[in-house]
Amino acid sequence: MATITTAAPAQPSRRWYKILYVQVLIAILIGVLVGWQWPHLATSDWVKALGDGFIKLIRMVIAPIIFCTVVSGIAHIQDAKKVGRVGIKALVYFEVVSTFALTVGLIMGNVFQIGHGLAAKPDAAAVANYVKQAEASKTVDFILNIIPDSVVGALARGDILQVLLFAILFGFSLMALGERGEKLRGMIDDAAHAVFGVIAIVMKAAPVGAFGAMAYTIGKFGPSALGNLIGLITLFYATAALFVVIVLGLIARFVGFSIFKFIAYIKDELLIVLGTSSSESALPQLMEKLERLGCSKPVVGLVVPTGYSFNLDGTNIYMTLATLFIAQALGVDLTFGQQLTILVVAMLTSKGASGVTGAGFITLAATLTVVNPALVPGMAIVFSIDKFMSEVRALTNITGNGVAAVFVSWWEGELDHATLHARLNQQVDPTDVETAVTTG
Repeated sequence: MATITTAAPAQPSRRWYKILYVQVLIAILIGVLVGWQWPHLATSDWVKALGDGFIKLIRMVIAPIIFCTVVSGIAHIQDAKKVGRVGIKALVYFEVVSTFALTVGLIMGNVFQIGHGLAAKPDAAAVANYVKQAEASKTVDFILNIIPDSVVGALARGDILQVLLFAILFGFSLMALGERGEKLRGMIDDAAHAVFGVIAIVMKAAPVGAFGAMAYTIGKFGPSALGNLIGLITLFYATAALFVVIVLGLIARFVGFSIFKFIAYIKDELLIVLGTSSSESALPQLMEKLERLGCSKPVVGLVVPTGYSFNLDGTNIYMTLATLFIAQALGVDLTFGQQLTILVVAMLTSKGASGVTGAGFITLAATLTVVNPALVPGMAIVFSIDKFMSEVRALTNITGNGVAAVFVSWWEGELDHATLHARLNQQVDPTDVETAVTTG
């Protein structure tokens, strides 16, 4: 008997003004216009609060998302060795790709020596606070700070690494309980689903947050703030794009997908990051999308949160470029050995930087202090444009962490290639988090 197959009915397309990334993009453009034409209005406390408030709403649920996702992922694993194996693979990937990012920044900084001839008078007082924070941070302190004083405190502060550590331990404990922990595992799975529901609600305010953050930035610094430093901004943007297209592009091609299709898939998250200058603002939504892309849930739960401290490609590029730019502007010749020192030092200092705006500037201070203390006052040269560079740092960081999760899932043999290609080719509608919440 012959069977007749019919194609699945096409999902009705949403109106363009209801699409999240379109709303965010329009909000960013309006923010630029308001900040440029009405700076006094744009720099008011209420406009600034729009951007700050949205970021706080997102950060409010980051700790619960990480805890539930990691615990659930580990608790459902039968082999405890797998968690350690995934962690080691992730760290190896982070170090290799971070080295490429630092090297690309170093090469571009030497080829395009745009710092020469800049008549800048650095003001050490303007960056004193960042230098103080950099000097106070030590590697041993960073390691000890991973251990929380209390679990409740770590969750309350939203410290990613502290929450991650406890979640890993709790996940192992729940896994050891076996059938006795089945009910608790189910509760944690349901809790994660509910928290993603909160994210779906909060994301409705993304255009408002993007407008407030962008309007305040342009209103405070203005187009004239770029001045003769536009060359550094352009070079940084170009270098970050080069890294994403070539380095991450080759990694993507090796796994079997297009980096351009991947960027299109996470365009909502990228535009939110562009508007808020913080990669943390898109972390929960990125994790959900990566799981629906075909990545293993345990891999996503371990790689993405860890990557926010150990895989900061944009921050690495920024540190090498900014260090060379400052040295050239101050007329300080860095030897080949000192430039190699930048690679080693930046590899260590970048590990403590999270997705919060300004963290890259603190790590820059730590790097300059070790490489050549004479360069530290020169931080004031790039201080005024740091806000314009933080967007690209965050965009590169979140893209790099997304690719890392896909790669490690492939390396672990747990990447669903059919789902990956269906999502990237948009055979399945890659909508926002609300889809996952409503469908389960």
